[in-house]
Amino acid sequence: MPPAGGGASAGFTAHGGAVQGGGSGALTQAGTGGANSAGTGAGSAGSAGLSANGGATGGWSGQGGKTGGGSSGAGGTGTGGKSGTAGAAGMTSSAGASNTAGNTGSGGSGGGSQPNITVWIAGDSTVANGGPCPIGWGGQFKALFNPKVAVTNSAVGGRSVRTWLYSVQDTKDSAGECNLAKDAQGNPTVQARWTSILNGMKSGDYLFIQFGINDGDSACPRHVGSSAFKTTYGLLAQAAKDRGAQPVFVTPVSQILCSGSTVSKGTREPYVTATKEAGTQYGVPVIDLNSLSTTLYQSLGFCPIPGGGDVSDTTTGAVGAFFCDDHTHFDTPGAVQIAGLIAQAVREQKLGLAAYLK
Repeated sequence: MPPAGGGASAGFTAHGGAVQGGGSGALTQAGTGGANSAGTGAGSAGSAGLSANGGATGGWSGQGGKTGGGSSGAGGTGTGGKSGTAGAAGMTSSAGASNTAGNTGSGGSGGGSQPNITVWIAGDSTVANGGPCPIGWGGQFKALFNPKVAVTNSAVGGRSVRTWLYSVQDTKDSAGECNLAKDAQGNPTVQARWTSILNGMKSGDYLFIQFGINDGDSACPRHVGSSAFKTTYGLLAQAAKDRGAQPVFVTPVSQILCSGSTVSKGTREPYVTATKEAGTQYGVPVIDLNSLSTTLYQSLGFCPIPGGGDVSDTTTGAVGAFFCDDHTHFDTPGAVQIAGLIAQAVREQKLGLAAYLK
């Protein structure tokens, strides 16, 4: 499926600052030497944020900092910050600092001291708001957070990570990657949806990125090889970090594929592995939705699929209620449960965003 809408020829420079609108700018990977503010924000139940690489690391790690849920935690250490005394309940610890002790907080969300933040989402049809069917998990995400969180879901059906980000041509280069449309200065043409995110993103926000459903297409414009997939994730992540936001990579959700009564694993490769490798390479937390969704399908007894074969619009039972009309896309009950998996992973991985969960 070709990209929707014309791309904005204005790119962005990933050194921070606003997008240069109206002009031409290259989509560049930068951020060398810039201090990260990823890792600011509080964790829940005594948990802290997590460290992020890229530029000068300014995140912090460890238990403690701000406590939530009425629990207290021991202080952690920063990657280059100074020591700090125990913060008051419900407060956010600053990046790079370490608390010697955590005080007991009242309430899981830290009280009225929380700043307003936005969760930005980039993805494909399994993430897009959709309607009436299929429905993506991104449209169900806001309901899981307190009013301090706004969610801007910019996921679009049928997109690979590169057709979501760029205007992509139908021809391949010598490396086998799809050629990118260029402006008069020879810079890649960036889609307006990304320009809008960059212009709105602020310190303390989050950027969730999930692709890998359409990227395996052998033909352009959607085809993306593993190396280009990881590089593009790195560019998106660095742009977020340069604006003080925390990127989060999400592995592509599993399809429902049965071997008898067992849900088959390993769907969506090589992009599951590529997402994890990109997280390690760029210092970004990874939520392994592929594994989480496979485990969920098994626990719900989805295999064998009623009627045998693939899911269709006539499939009955729990499988028919969960999925739309194939093995990939969700109806509303499925999208709600997948969004819940993401939220639970946010809590279990002790991301700062967990403090905003209901």
